[in-house]
Amino acid sequence: MKNIVILISGSGSNMAALIRTANEHNWAKRLNARVSTVISNKADAEGLAIAKLRGIATSVVDHKAFAAHPQPREAFDAALIAEIDKHQPHLVVLAGFMRILTPGFVAHYEGRLLNIHPSLLPAFTGLNTHARAIEAGCKFAGATVHRVTAELDHGPILAQAVVPVLVDDTADTLAARVLTQEHLIYPKAVAELLKNTLNP
Repeated sequence: MKNIVILISGSGSNMAALIRTANEHNWAKRLNARVSTVISNKADAEGLAIAKLRGIATSVVDHKAFAAHPQPREAFDAALIAEIDKHQPHLVVLAGFMRILTPGFVAHYEGRLLNIHPSLLPAFTGLNTHARAIEAGCKFAGATVHRVTAELDHGPILAQAVVPVLVDDTADTLAARVLTQEHLIYPKAVAELLKNTLNP
């Protein structure tokens, strides 16, 4: 069975879309795959409760616990790797995971680490993507599923969805419209990857 580990920091709406799609499309039977666990860096992340309700194992690796460490990012990532690797992941899927990962972490999961970003990459890497798209006068915005590399939001693109930027859009209204597309393209991109990989 191909285990999918999902990393979250908040509400977990993309996580919920992935779990729902996996159940509705019977990934266990069709793709020999399952969401095996959800891990958060915040104990109060709403998505943890959603995952538990759906029978998915959850755990927390709190980044704040490593604040006093001489190398807090590296120490946190090492603890996160240890927790993830308990589940022998085929894919590690970032779903609103608000931590910049170290090159060592990215290298450990090379080819198996995915993210979704709320812009049409390579445009608007980083934060505040919707406000920046509106300020730049963009006619279109969207979301991108990509492989994660050491350079932030620069990995190979797997899928994109485009939405129009409306005249009266705010960052919030645009974000809501983009999010509906994220919930469609992320599970589809993950399923395509699972379908096209032969290792168990």
